[in-house]
Amino acid sequence: MNLLLIRLIIFAVLFFAGLKLYRMYRQWKRDRDADEQDASPANPMVRCAWCKVHLPENDALREKGEWFCSPDHRDKFLAEDTSGD
Repeated sequence: MNLLLIRLIIFAVLFFAGLKLYRMYRQWKRDRDADEQDASPANPMVRCAWCKVHLPENDALREKGEWFCSPDHRDKFLAEDTSGD
């Protein structure tokens, strides 16, 4: 009976130690994956031709080789460009 109790305690300690190591491994892997995602190339920034504000390329509008942050700025820029010709 005494030997059985000692084996049970040893098994419980090993089980919880293994569980703790597994959780540490999962956290390490999550952190490593997050670092790899941060290191991946980000969306390039472009500058609005009207207001000179920088914004991500996938949020910007492109017209006649220029980038714009909004349709309003695009229209103002193009109206000014055509009136200057």
